[in-house]
Amino acid sequence: MSRVIWIVLDSVGMGEAEDAVKFGDEGANTIGHIMEKYPDLNLSNLRKIGYGNIDGMAGVRPVENPLGAFGRLAELSAGKDTTIGHWEMIGIHTPQPFPTYPEGFPQDIIEAFVRECDIPGILCNGVASGTVIINELGEEHLRTRKPIVYTSADSVFQIACDESIYPPEKLYEMCRTARGILVGENNVARVIARPFVREGDAFVRTANRRDFSRKPDGDNLLNYIVDSKQEVYAIGKIEDIFAGVGISRAVHTRDNEDGMDKTIEALGLVEEGLIFTNLVEFDSTWGHRRDVEGYARGLENFDRRLGELMGKIGDEDTIVITADHGCDPTFKGTDHTREYVPFLLYGKRIKAGVNLGTGSTFADSGQTVAELLGIKKKLAIGRSSENEHGKRAFSLSQYALENF
Repeated sequence: MSRVIWIVLDSVGMGEAEDAVKFGDEGANTIGHIMEKYPDLNLSNLRKIGYGNIDGMAGVRPVENPLGAFGRLAELSAGKDTTIGHWEMIGIHTPQPFPTYPEGFPQDIIEAFVRECDIPGILCNGVASGTVIINELGEEHLRTRKPIVYTSADSVFQIACDESIYPPEKLYEMCRTARGILVGENNVARVIARPFVREGDAFVRTANRRDFSRKPDGDNLLNYIVDSKQEVYAIGKIEDIFAGVGISRAVHTRDNEDGMDKTIEALGLVEEGLIFTNLVEFDSTWGHRRDVEGYARGLENFDRRLGELMGKIGDEDTIVITADHGCDPTFKGTDHTREYVPFLLYGKRIKAGVNLGTGSTFADSGQTVAELLGIKKKLAIGRSSENEHGKRAFSLSQYALENF
């Protein structure tokens, strides 16, 4: 029985995409710029698989004999956010971007939200940095009980509340109400609960974030896996990104370390199918906050835990590592960046040292996962992992390894 452990390093891009100029991201390179600042960063396990051997990879030294297959993927869809990136991985093309609100949300949306939630009003209604806005408006929020509603360059409706004023479950209820209001032309990608608490003289976010996403098209890899009687075990915010569609079981996480703990624990829980993990701290804690040092240490910590995972997988297991966009902490602003993402495959079924080159869609990773799990239905976009000579990076059960 086959299993795939698919890990999304949220925002760990690897250099400006060919169309980065259209997104104002010319010159972005998340991993490359981090390595410039920390050239001695220990990424030994990623390097063993072939991370430094990927075409266009900057700053990470290649190895002579990679243990895995390696490549990079470009994004086909019209966006650079979490939802669009993850949806594309499972075969959903989004040719039109989700709605964004650089001037804040329309008044009728806000009025409906206030009325249906039965709250005294809202604060902000504009583009803001989440960690900044809670400190700017936290005291007023405590005094007035008005939730802080804000957005970003992404298609998001974010609601921030102190947990002593609106406990997480009450905040989640507000988010569900907002999700019901934001339909039609205002069908944003995600409504996000952003609970916070006071610590000393400052306000800080808690680990009780939840995302309430628009539902994806049902014709996707996750549903194909479940339909084949295999399991999709979601770790971190995966369940939220897909609004529960195609998810068999799910567990949420506090941080990357907890995410890796639960990924390793899942090896004892899932017999066949997909263990699908998102490690969000790269994006939310370090990328958006432009914390280069934190991002670097987070990469080292992931690499250490990756080595642990590599030592625990079975002969029929495959580790797949990729990302959903960039978020270069050295770049201008605080937004995501349009970048290529890495694509790594490791396991006994994987042919060592295969260079997969550059794929034209994130869905190449999903189609590869499908074939590794024996899913016969093809995704609407994407192809399985083959290099420029058509040589597969993995052996399928119906073929002998020497046939590739």
